[in-house]
Amino acid sequence: MKALLVAGTDTDSGKTLLTTALVAYWQKYCDRYRIGVCKPVQSGVGDRELYQRLFQLDQTAAELNPLYYQAPLAPPLAAAKEGRQVDLAVAWQTLSQLMAERDWVLVESAGGLGSPLTAELTVADLAADWRLPVVLVVTVRLGAIAAAVANVALARQARVNLKGIVLNCREPRTQAEIADWTPTELIESLTRVPILGILPHLSDPTDLTALADAAAQLDLEALMPQPYWV
Repeated sequence: MKALLVAGTDTDSGKTLLTTALVAYWQKYCDRYRIGVCKPVQSGVGDRELYQRLFQLDQTAAELNPLYYQAPLAPPLAAAKEGRQVDLAVAWQTLSQLMAERDWVLVESAGGLGSPLTAELTVADLAADWRLPVVLVVTVRLGAIAAAVANVALARQARVNLKGIVLNCREPRTQAEIADWTPTELIESLTRVPILGILPHLSDPTDLTALADAAAQLDLEALMPQPYWV
């Protein structure tokens, strides 16, 4: 499938940073090909506005974010405040059209894999139902090992196609802290999922050159559809 769902362990794990880094890399090195970005469900101001500001995506607002709710809450709660329901069929139709038109589509999830999208479905359920391969973003911090193990277990239970884990330094981290809090060999041994690289802390997360450089340090072969990655 020509799509990748960027999910995380929680709301602030670094999904947006990884998504923007991959888009920046694609537009710098794979500009012959068309990329699409989709945030199927968004509650509150945030990611869609950032994508519109950073990138020329040749997409309508509805294609970028088909389902939007004003309150910065879990989607079913935010929708209920507006007297609405989360209609994932609308989001799926939008994403299907994007995948038909683009060479690759990056899909950013709302919250973590366990975040609810409706009263019955989580992000992990959506990834499985839509058959989207997933990359999991894990924040480099104390407790990251347990967060990675729990989220991989959830992904496995939902039969999600998990391509790998990307570690994210949300704050400046030393090499010792990274090694102590997110030991690669231990996490891979416990989860049986490869770690595809580390995103460094970026003082300016809107710097497209820095974002592309950060993405270039990842195992892009595992993330990007061939033959587009370089």
